[in-house]
This record gives sequence, structure tokens and C-alpha cells, in this order.
Amino acid sequence: MATQITDAGFKELLEGDKPLVVDFWAEWCGPCKMITPIVEELAAEYADRVVIGKVNVDENDELPTEYGIRSIPTLLFFKGGELIDKHIGVISKDALEEKIKTLL
Repeated sequence: MATQITDAGFKELLEGDKPLVVDFWAEWCGPCKMITPIVEELAAEYADRVVIGKVNVDENDELPTEYGIRSIPTLLFFKGGELIDKHIGVISKDALEEKIKTLL
């Protein structure tokens, strides 16, 4: 299951020893609902190697502002605490998995 990320808990995850994938989403967002099963499935498959988490933009406003999130879903990919990739919109499981593999 994907980790629920908040403004307060983000820094700890970013400074962790695993790469981090962050899905910015909202309950009312149709495209977000489309990729949720993909994100959840990959979070389970890569749980031992990558932290995959979700930030609800309606409940957390600091992170979306800090990273300039203007459209959702937006996925950010971090390695070693640095932002290395970004994807806006719906993404297939295969394409998302390829992006995750580049973090390893």
C-alpha cells in the first residue's frame, strides 16, 4: 500500500535511504482515480526498494506549493533527496515501472 505523505512527514521520507515516488492527488480527481490502482500495485511490488507515497493536495498545501504542482495527478521522483523526474497526468503501469526502475 502506498504511504500517506503529509507536509509534516515529507522531509523524513526524503532524507531516507530509499528512492521516493510521490503521487499528488485529490478525491475529486478522475484521472487520479485511474492511476491509484497502478500506484498501489507498484507500491506493494517495490516496497522493499522504493517508497511510493501519496499526497492529498486538499489536505496538504505546503508540498504542492513548494514543488509547483498545478495539475493532478503529478508524480515526482526523488533519489538521494534530489528531484530527478516528474510526470503530469495519467501514466500506464509499464511506463511508471520504467521510471521507478531508473531510481534503483
